[in-house]
Amino acid sequence: MLNEGKQETAKGQEVQKVSPARALSPFEEMDRMFDSLFRRGWMRPWRFEWPSFPEMALPEMKLPKVDVIDRENEIVVKAEVPGVDKKDIDISVSEDTVTIKGETRREEQEEKGDYYRCEISRGTFSRTVALPAAVDGTRARAAFKDGMLELTLPKVEKAKRHSIKVE
Repeated sequence: MLNEGKQETAKGQEVQKVSPARALSPFEEMDRMFDSLFRRGWMRPWRFEWPSFPEMALPEMKLPKVDVIDRENEIVVKAEVPGVDKKDIDISVSEDTVTIKGETRREEQEEKGDYYRCEISRGTFSRTVALPAAVDGTRARAAFKDGMLELTLPKVEKAKRHSIKVE
């Protein structure tokens, strides 16, 4: 005997009939197909998934924003380094590059009654910038004020151009 909505197979097992779901439009079907392809990662089989715990945040890695200004006799490099102390900045200059390294340290403590919170964060950065002309690093000057680093790098005098007569 069959119940309404059920069918019996050849082996005597009951199978529940499923009513069809709402048909998807061609656009919805395509979206679903692309979502499943990219979610499964067939194009990126070695992809690493980070855990999705809200309290587990990745450390931010920030590089300083840098402006390079090419003037007639010098090159000026301005870099934003907020939260960095002057003593924690290291600058090295070669003929055609400048490297700015730094370290940030921050410690917060909060105590209210039975509540105590202490957070310590540290971070380092290093940014190397190619210069548009050769500079004399021995005559370079650096100024630091309110999180802005300004380097003034005098250009190396190039040999003057002259003509050679072919004999």
